Amino acid sequence: MEIKQLRTFLAVAAYGSVTRAAEKLHIVQPALSRQIQMLEEDLGAPLFQRVGHGMQLTDAGRLLMIRAKKALDELEQAKYEISSSPQVISGTVVVGLLPSVSDLLAGKLINSLQSQYPNLSIRILVGYVGYLQDWLANDEVDMALLYAHKPSPSIEITPLLNEKLYVVGPPDAQLKLDCPVSLRDLKQYSFIMPTHPHGLRTLLDHACGVSGVNLNIITETNSMNTQKSLVQSNVGYTILPGLVVFEDIKERKLTAAPIIDPEINRQISLALSVTRKPSLAVRKVVDELKHIIHQAIIDNQWPGSSPIE
Repeated sequence: MEIKQLRTFLAVAAYGSVTRAAEKLHIVQPALSRQIQMLEEDLGAPLFQRVGHGMQLTDAGRLLMIRAKKALDELEQAKYEISSSPQVISGTVVVGLLPSVSDLLAGKLINSLQSQYPNLSIRILVGYVGYLQDWLANDEVDMALLYAHKPSPSIEITPLLNEKLYVVGPPDAQLKLDCPVSLRDLKQYSFIMPTHPHGLRTLLDHACGVSGVNLNIITETNSMNTQKSLVQSNVGYTILPGLVVFEDIKERKLTAAPIIDPEINRQISLALSVTRKPSLAVRKVVDELKHIIHQAIIDNQWPGSSPIE
């Protein structure tokens, strides 16, 4: 049993397709199929069931997937511990960030990493959840912060924090941070909402559907800044995370109140590809990003958030 065979096996398990796995690993399909066949012969058990145009794990395959991931993780950890000198941290790491968190995190992350690892280059790509998840699947980013993401066997998710959502109105709406508003009471307002497939819109649609609430949506936009601008112009109300609006509240440009019955939260998670093991440089960036987020919560720079331990 070889490491290359295990990586090939995990790729097929993640994508459910020999063709797709071969494309991602940049090897020809017959060679990939042969590696799977050799692995099955070595273990004496079939690892996949061939169904239609796809591949499904057998019981033996599911067991191997769990063990293989642990084994490869241990090897990567050993490599990480052996190659821990800052001088060898180099290359380019691409980080995907949500628009709502990029202003808080991007500058802190780059400044911190440049002071610790001067040979490391960081690229920041900002996009909504759907784009970030596609970029991660297509290896266009090394890691991404996601919320309301679609489950995917090719993406490993680590929850980091929960973040409250707030109903946001103009100054004369006199919404207060210490006076929660029931979701059902929002039916009286007109709303500016994010467009589909924005992850925040998906989250809100689900909450309203479960509660049987139909909001009066008068316009949609794919820009959070436009949402806020339209609210300031008395066009209507909107719903946003606290991080996006708290500075505007301090400057009395907007007012906001938390939503209850039910309370609506979004969970922000760190996402990595399971088919491409993170390099030492990526691990360093992951560690620093987690640290910056944790410190931002402690320092009350991320309003309405709570860490997931």
